[in-house]
Parts: sequence; C-alpha cells; structure tokens
Amino acid sequence: MWGKRRDEAEASLLALNGLNFSVSAMQAGFGAFVPVRLAAAGWDPGAIGMALSVSTIASMAAQVPSGAVIDHFSGKRALAAIAIGVSMLALLLLATIASVPIVVLAQVMQGGAGVGLTLAIACVTLSLARQDVLGERLGKNVRYAAVGAAVGAAGLGLAGSFVSGRAVFLLAACFGIPALLSLRWIHPVALASPETRTTHHTAPPRPKRKTPAVSPWRLLRDRRILVFFACVVMFHLGNATLLPLAATSFFHHAGRNADLLTAVAVTGPQLITALLSPWVGSLAETYGRRSIMMLGFCAVPLRAVLFSIDAGPGFMLASEMLDGVSAATFGVMMPLVVADITHRGGRFNLTLGMMGLAAGLGATVSTSAGGWIADVAGLHVAFLVLAVVGCGTVLLIWALLPETSHLPRALPVVATRNPAT
Repeated sequence: MWGKRRDEAEASLLALNGLNFSVSAMQAGFGAFVPVRLAAAGWDPGAIGMALSVSTIASMAAQVPSGAVIDHFSGKRALAAIAIGVSMLALLLLATIASVPIVVLAQVMQGGAGVGLTLAIACVTLSLARQDVLGERLGKNVRYAAVGAAVGAAGLGLAGSFVSGRAVFLLAACFGIPALLSLRWIHPVALASPETRTTHHTAPPRPKRKTPAVSPWRLLRDRRILVFFACVVMFHLGNATLLPLAATSFFHHAGRNADLLTAVAVTGPQLITALLSPWVGSLAETYGRRSIMMLGFCAVPLRAVLFSIDAGPGFMLASEMLDGVSAATFGVMMPLVVADITHRGGRFNLTLGMMGLAAGLGATVSTSAGGWIADVAGLHVAFLVLAVVGCGTVLLIWALLPETSHLPRALPVVATRNPAT
C-alpha cells in the first residue's frame, strides 16, 4: 500500500511540474502580446492602457476573496480546472478583438482566473510536498513556471511573426490543454494521503482537519503577517518599474535594436530564475528564511545602482540578469514564509492572497511613481530612488521580520516515509 502511494505521489509531483510549465506558457499570452495586438487593431494608447489597467485591478480585487474561497473548499483540482478553463476562454475572446467590452471582459476574466490558479497550485503543493523539502519543492514550481514563460513567449512570438496576431492567443489557449491533463494526472489519493503531504493545517482535505482555522481577523493582528505584507509592498515598489525604465534607456542608446535588447532582458532573468529557484528553496530550509531573503533582495538595489551608471546597453543588459536572483528569491519565499506563519492556524490561501494584493499595490505605485520621477528628475535619479527603496526592504526584513523556519516541522513518520521530491 505504501509503495503504491509513493508512486502516486512521485507521479503527481511530475504532473505538478507540467502544470506549472503549461499554466505559465498559457499566461504568457496575456503579457506584452495584448498591447501589440490592440495597437495593430487600431486602438489608441489611452484605450490600450485602460484595457491593461482593468486586468491589474481585477487581479488585485480577486486576491483576498479567491484565497478565502480556496481555503473553504477541498476540491483544489476542480477549482484549478475552472480557472484554466476561464483563462482559455479569455484568450479566445482576445483572439476576436471584436469590441472594447469583449476585450475588457477577457482582461477581467484573466485577472481573476490567474489569481485563482496561483493560489490553487500553491495549495496543491502543500498537499504533495514533503515538509522538510517544501522550500525546494516551491523552488521547482518557480523553475518550471519560469521555463514555461520563456518557452511560451518564444513560441507565441514566432506565431505572431509568421502566422498572425490572432494565432498568438489561439496558441496560448492551446497550452491550457496540457495544463488540464497535468491536473488530471495529480492523484486525489496522493493529495489526501497523510504519508505524502506536509504537516501544514491546510494540507489535508477540509473534513479531515483536526482543528478549525483561525479567524480571518486574527491574521490582521499577527505582527509577522503585517511586517511581511509591508516587505512585499516595498520589494515591488523598488523592483517593478526597473525594467520599464531600463527599456527606455535601451531605446535611447540602441534605437532600432531596443526591442531585441528588451526581449533578451526579459528572457535572460527567466532562465536564471529557473536555475536558481530550487537551490534558493534548499538554502532556505538549511539557513532560514530571513538570511536568504536579505541576500536575494539585495539584488534589487544593486541592479538599480548599476542602471544609474548608464554605461551603455550591454552593461545594463548584464545588470538586468540580477532580476533573476531577486525573482527566484521572491517566488520561493512568499509562499514559504506564508506557509510557515499559517502552519498551525491555517488560512494559507487567504494569507497568500493578502500578499498578492501587497505585490499588486507595490507594483502599481512603482510604475506610476517611477515614471513620474524619471520625467521630472531624469532616469539617473529615478534609479537611485528605487535603489533606496530596495535597501529599505532589506533593512525592514532585518529589523522587524522574525525568522519563521523554527515553526513546527514534520512528524517523525512523515520525515522518514515520504517520497523525495
């Protein structure tokens, strides 16, 4: 019986890799390809900006409610399947570009479905990963998502260049098929088995949880959650607008080659993120969360300072590779620290949704404020201000965020019998 469960758990973990890859490749269709397609359809910049903003607002609005819903229901696979289906439908709607209401509807659908997918995948991971290697497993999630984003963007770019703009969204929707198949190959028995999951409160199906989850209001009184919320806001405040500002500098220096440099600046860090993420998770299990976060987040102010030197596009492109370090660190640490804090009391998805809201708030303010500072004082000053914000994030972690890895870990039976990821 144990051997069968172990095989099911190992097969489910492989399917989880495929799910992360396919979902990320599918979601690449909602990135930079949307404004390109809208511009080709004759939309003016104001209308394009409105359509993109609608998706951001929908995503931020869905974070906390989606977390609460996923915490309440045990059918994580069913919820993920619904979210994948909604994303596929949104992509098919975008392929039509029939009217403003259709595009706005598709963006709203994607904003909500993307949040639900992210939270559901994180929750499934809690039910499949062994407790003592949860950090490494989360790192593998980030790895396959990064590879999926890079492969998806490359494939969609080729489709747009050699077939048509509509083919971009049709191909992106097709990535939803392997995502659904991967989800099907995650065994329900593996999700429910106590031998193959973490000891987190949220890992077992809801009827099998021994204690009720803490009150949502209690989360708002937890100092660790509030401090980490502030850290997430600060991280995105200093990081989100760095690449857009760097792309502006690429255009000033490289002219017609700016698009190529920007493409490399997007793809390169994705590959570094894929290489580093499991290693970051493993180090976090060995040395703790705070130290790894501080080291990884130092990449943000360092990158901003290097951008401010303005030594040419090649130097800036090399500096942008540091984004892979900070992205790997953040991608692993956000769910890992949330899992630590909510280990006994539950509300994992609700808390993770709160952190997603924090990320959205920080990124929104960053892009607006960074652009305004660059217009008023120049790119050099904007980069230095962002460097100060990045340093503030590291200091905030050092001064106020407690170490969370000391929280109760796996029971002896889990540590000795679970399959390795």
